[in-house]
Amino acid sequence: MRAPVARLVLGRSQRIRVDPVWDTMTIFAREIAGACSDIAAIGALSIARLTRRELTQHVLAALAPGAAPLAVAFCNAHTAEIALRDRTYRQALEKFCVVNDGIGLEIAVRILERRGFPENLNGTDFVPALLGDLPAGARLYLLGAAPGVAEEAGRRFAERFPHLELVGAQHGFFRAEDEDDIVRAVAAARPDILLVALGNPAQELFIARHFDALGARAMFGVGALFDFAAERVARAPAWMRKARLEWAFRVAQEPGRLLRRYTVETAAFLIAVLRLRVLEEAP
Repeated sequence: MRAPVARLVLGRSQRIRVDPVWDTMTIFAREIAGACSDIAAIGALSIARLTRRELTQHVLAALAPGAAPLAVAFCNAHTAEIALRDRTYRQALEKFCVVNDGIGLEIAVRILERRGFPENLNGTDFVPALLGDLPAGARLYLLGAAPGVAEEAGRRFAERFPHLELVGAQHGFFRAEDEDDIVRAVAAARPDILLVALGNPAQELFIARHFDALGARAMFGVGALFDFAAERVARAPAWMRKARLEWAFRVAQEPGRLLRRYTVETAAFLIAVLRLRVLEEAP
């Protein structure tokens, strides 16, 4: 039986409070309950169990006239760890279809529910595949990454997917006071697909703040996708990606930025998950 509230220890001085799952089920999870009743719960965080095909269908449905906009968050262990301890971020994710990304989430739900996800839905692989499936004339906007990167990624996407219309590319190094102007520029471009590469949690918070004002039909937080697409950062070899070891390759590339995330923070997240499991089994 679930404990109504669990207080999880992530470190000597850092504590997070996890609200009851039934009080914080994501809005998206409610809306797609008929089509996807299979939801994995990690504390207060709900993650849709979807295949690539099912997620693609949800995105294509959002492009239909009169359909409600859709936002997609690719949730890895780092994302989940932030969401569990940061109520503001967790509430922002209520606007999203949250899907699984990486081995950390797979391990977590297997600990809690004894079964994993049907597929690994990382944005770096899913989004390019989605772009290939979009209807001719779909409008694409790229926002984020360092100056010049979004433009180069957009140029390469336009070459690879000539059936799409690239309607804008803007770097993510803008000042806070310029944010409203950026949002207006995106809305003026009338994109069907908006890719936001500001990193976690900034990209999801940005989309949630401006969910309606951005005017896009489907929005995605895509992390380092533009860097990969523009070949500013190398991807792991195919065998490492298949073995779910891409995180190790990225740590080797950027140890100063990623070592703590993929070691200390991931371990803390999994310890928190184990504590949740113990609380669930408590009489």
